[in-house]
Amino acid sequence: MKRPLVCLTLTGNTLAENIATIENYRKYIDLVELRVDFLEENERLYIRNFPAMAGLPCILTIRRKIDGGCFEEGESSRTVLFARALAFAEESRDRNFAYVDFEEDFHVPSLQDAAFSFGTRIIRSVHCMNSPVLDIAARIASLRKTGYEIPKIAFMPRTLSDVTNLFQETKNMNDSNQILCAMGPLGLPTRILSAKLHSYLTYTSAVETTGVLKPLGHLDPITLHDVYHYQKINENTAVYGITGWPLHSTLSPALHNTGFEKHGIDAVYVPIRSEAIEDTIEFCNEIGVKGLSVTIPHKESVLASLREVSATVGEIGACNTIMNRGDYWVGDNTDALGFSRAVKEFTGTKNLTHWHVSLIGAGGAAKAVAYALKMLGAKVCVFNRTASRAKTLAEQFGFKWALLTPDSERTVAKYSDLIVQTTSVGMGSASPSSSENDPLYFYDFTGQEMVFDIVYVPEVTPIMARAEKAGCRTQNGFSMLQYQGYKQFELFTGEKYED
Repeated sequence: MKRPLVCLTLTGNTLAENIATIENYRKYIDLVELRVDFLEENERLYIRNFPAMAGLPCILTIRRKIDGGCFEEGESSRTVLFARALAFAEESRDRNFAYVDFEEDFHVPSLQDAAFSFGTRIIRSVHCMNSPVLDIAARIASLRKTGYEIPKIAFMPRTLSDVTNLFQETKNMNDSNQILCAMGPLGLPTRILSAKLHSYLTYTSAVETTGVLKPLGHLDPITLHDVYHYQKINENTAVYGITGWPLHSTLSPALHNTGFEKHGIDAVYVPIRSEAIEDTIEFCNEIGVKGLSVTIPHKESVLASLREVSATVGEIGACNTIMNRGDYWVGDNTDALGFSRAVKEFTGTKNLTHWHVSLIGAGGAAKAVAYALKMLGAKVCVFNRTASRAKTLAEQFGFKWALLTPDSERTVAKYSDLIVQTTSVGMGSASPSSSENDPLYFYDFTGQEMVFDIVYVPEVTPIMARAEKAGCRTQNGFSMLQYQGYKQFELFTGEKYED
């Protein structure tokens, strides 16, 4: 089967704006979808000219609000617009719309006849914005009235299990003459792995306009090409990934996919978001995912899904790397190694003997950091908002513990040679420091502390910004991500990333 096409969805207010967007992405795309419902009213008068202006195959779409679009003027007005866009077909087919998207319940014989006569293929679409579509194969069959139509099913999954069902129901398809996708963050794998889903195309949108389509979960064409190497993905491509929740942003796909490219390995690494680790395992078993990076909040809960774990996982009590052995999963932990290497570079020391360290947090990541600090000989106090979690982690490694509250400010000062922040607080926040995004908001830095925040998005977190202003040396978690990722890559593939 041919590689699924890359379609750029255009949501500009004017035709000129859309043409400018095409020029920015032309070398990354195969066709475009003109969303007429986003155009200004006067611009809609000239949509017939758009295919010739674009110089690429075009899908004509006028999406109703009920189906996730912006068009509210009624079916009569929409029918007139479709007619205007399809009328006066030119002899050269590349100057006509190559496709037109009609919803399942939109049947206007004259428009359908015009499309067939002019060589315009009909995409017959179903959009479910609030729930999954079940019995996919039967639904596709009901949409395919003739061999000239392309059925399309797009739905908003409620859980990752809905996405799993989509892959399960389509795995035995013999062709890719249908368009299939799950929308939103949960559905991202369907957009990257459309070749395995037997989809005719995948939809993308420009970085400049992804805010408009963000709820749909579009990637931009450059990310699809440069990070995921979409053009090389086929039915036989091995799949790896990262799972967590909400997993708003991660640099791991760029790291691992670069490694696959460097070593000539036919594989792709994708984000697999899920609130429940059990749903992730179910999804991975269905599509044959070979290995996973595991992040917040699943580093501890994943242990129940593993048959075997490394000695390191046993000592830490948390797992960030799992591998599929066919009928069971095994786990390892590379966070401790990654942190140890990164913190030694940051501090310029071979060990942390005689260092007094504040460890902020007591979750899965904190457990790996605590293990590494123990191995490096540090004297540590664990701080957490929940006393029982702080106490349990501290006792596991023979450390002190305290509540993460303003009452512990003096204790932080006693363990302030190095402060290691391991919680998700501050992740994705570019705002000034506050009690909401800075776990040590109550502590006044002296400028002598070294601060290591394992968060790497943003590059400078609120706690880091405040520490730097006081004169402290700071480090984010990017180097830790790299080093633990290098080891993960080796566990996944048997190849050393840095060779």
